Amino acid sequence: MKKNGLAILVLIGLIGYGAYDYVTGATKETIRHQSSATNENLPIGIEKGQRAPNFTLNDLNGNPIQLADYRGKKVLINFWASWCPPCRAEMPHMQQFYEDYQKDTVILGVNLTSTEDSPKDVRPFIEEFGLTFPIVMDEEGALMADYTVIAYPTTFVLDEQGVIREIFRGAINYEIMQKTVDAF
Repeated sequence: MKKNGLAILVLIGLIGYGAYDYVTGATKETIRHQSSATNENLPIGIEKGQRAPNFTLNDLNGNPIQLADYRGKKVLINFWASWCPPCRAEMPHMQQFYEDYQKDTVILGVNLTSTEDSPKDVRPFIEEFGLTFPIVMDEEGALMADYTVIAYPTTFVLDEQGVIREIFRGAINYEIMQKTVDAF
């Protein structure tokens, strides 16, 4: 019961923040990307302008997937959970964006498995929304902690060199994804 109360509080906060962000158009202009030589010297971290920390997590079939596998493409790292209403609202936009932009952009879905009632809840969610982009499982919550994910969903947008260009806490839609990725 305590878990549900916390989830409701987080949800209310996310809805409020998402509404504020949507109404005010608070999506900030992204930083133009720099040369890859300069980016290699950037510190690794979870703030805009830093290189995102590399990680390896398993997909649903137990295959390891690394963030570094996607170097050379723009990446949206999307942290989500099957029980999260804003995540459910966002997923059709994520899937459509992936279908339209997969030539040079990848969505890497990170299921916050440690917050699920059961890991078995993940596959039906993926099937319900027809998700075809890569999904990895954060079973211990270590990546959630490393990236300081406190709101669901959270999306980190990386350029081709792995530099964080934007961070969204709360659900985003197709238009926001498109505007953000097209800006760099």
